[in-house]
Amino acid sequence: MLHALLTSNRLELIKRCDEKRARRFGPALTRAAMNHGVPVFLKQLADTLRREELALTHTTFEPEPTPTVSEIGRAAALHGAEMLRLGFTVDQVVHEYGDVCQSVTDLAAEENAAISNDEFHTLNRCLDNAIADAVTSFGSAHQTLVYNRAENMNTRLIDFREEYERLVEVATQAFSAIKTGSVGINGATGSLLGHALTELRELAQSTFPEMQSSRTSAATTLGAD
Repeated sequence: MLHALLTSNRLELIKRCDEKRARRFGPALTRAAMNHGVPVFLKQLADTLRREELALTHTTFEPEPTPTVSEIGRAAALHGAEMLRLGFTVDQVVHEYGDVCQSVTDLAAEENAAISNDEFHTLNRCLDNAIADAVTSFGSAHQTLVYNRAENMNTRLIDFREEYERLVEVATQAFSAIKTGSVGINGATGSLLGHALTELRELAQSTFPEMQSSRTSAATTLGAD
């Protein structure tokens, strides 16, 4: 019975999935990142298999709690969103569940535990539902993240434009006054012009530091070439 194999070897299966992930992604992605993904799915899968076996072998039995497709999907959706938060890609989401399938079939072969057609269909169905919901959630969470970043950037651009226009107007008016010859460059108007130009430079550096970092990196690369 596959559900018995999953239950009695749960920690071994989690370990195997951890090892597969570590070989594929490296040690930077720790097991802590996956604690609620693979373990939860394995338990839900075992419960589903046990429930379906009871349904096949008993005409009447006491109803027992078992995960529904929606519950498996909700858990997978949370897992997909968490993987995005931790910096994983959608490809890694799919691989995570692929690791479960491979680990289960490998262990069954090692233990000479036959997997019936019904059990295999249940395994595939649960994996299919979990992958679909995890990927959908990952995509939705990513879209929200992109939208929020765009909204934040748009707000910063509006603020930047307003402050930029104000400082340019101050500098322009100060320069025009100096050009008339009625005020000197070393007076208050000249100081105003100097302050406006300094603020313009600081505005660009402080509003978009990530752009400044990119320019610095690019300049360093060009210098090295």
